[in-house]
Amino acid sequence: MRRGARNLITDVAGLTVGNAQDLALRSGVTVVTGPAPFVAAVHVMGGAPGTRETDLLAPDRLVQEVDALVLSGGSAFGLAACDGVAAGLRAARRGFAVGPVRVPIVPGAILFDLLNGGAKDWDETPYPALGRAALAAAGPDFALGTAGAGTGAMTGDLKGGLGSASCVLPSGITVGALVAVNALGRATAGEGGQFWAAPFEEGDEFGGLGIAAAQGQEAPLPMKRLGEATTIAVVATDALLTKPQAHRMAVAAHDGMARALVPSHTPLDGDLVFAAATGLHPLQDPVCDLFQIGHAAATCLARAIARGVYLAQAQPGDLQPSWSARHRKG
Repeated sequence: MRRGARNLITDVAGLTVGNAQDLALRSGVTVVTGPAPFVAAVHVMGGAPGTRETDLLAPDRLVQEVDALVLSGGSAFGLAACDGVAAGLRAARRGFAVGPVRVPIVPGAILFDLLNGGAKDWDETPYPALGRAALAAAGPDFALGTAGAGTGAMTGDLKGGLGSASCVLPSGITVGALVAVNALGRATAGEGGQFWAAPFEEGDEFGGLGIAAAQGQEAPLPMKRLGEATTIAVVATDALLTKPQAHRMAVAAHDGMARALVPSHTPLDGDLVFAAATGLHPLQDPVCDLFQIGHAAATCLARAIARGVYLAQAQPGDLQPSWSARHRKG
């Protein structure tokens, strides 16, 4: 496998990503969309998820494709970001056709960032406007770290953030990942700043620090309360997949989360992975191609998680240090 040209999920042809954030709010929204609908699926492994329209992603549901996927801060309030995205898509005459009416299909997932020091005293929820702004900003390039849905994210010990990574398989199929890291667990091992995802790093995309020395691990204690932690992600490919095949990609991608965050999938996390397939490349060898796509999705997600934490930017009033503030020398 080799890294994609941008090392972003938008290396998957047919996808664009937009961010919108409010630094005073310490929250934001990230939207994955494209010029045409795409196949999507979802797999949830956390014990405290917050979602919208994920039931329709099951393989036996009528709708086979979606118009956008939304990752948002704001806990349950953040689900309203999907309203703003749907409004923008409707204005563009996008959506599932029901007679003369078009209904945009916009599943979403949220993370909890209500206790991160931001100004949360709104009279009217800001998330629909943030969702629509993120949709309007969608393109091939987008910011990582303290941006979009990762703006107010935190982990067990460091600021979280928005991360992305991609790779190209020997078959020519591209796989990418996008993630907002707000985990109960830690992305780094020990005190030296090395990332749990280090074995999968491409070049020095998150510092090139290598693997931490093996050490005994104490039984972890929860640093957040029930519902306060969640890592939400999208893994994508330009392969032609059915909804069941996309679901298997989402299932496999959770392995990458477990490789990059310790612990993962706890009762206090709402860990969720969406899968997206734009269908540009038919599978040449269904068994081998699906095997490699699942492995690549897990690897890209592990790398994306480390990049999200590595690239988080320090802001006045932070409740946690950024990785760079704690570990970068000089």
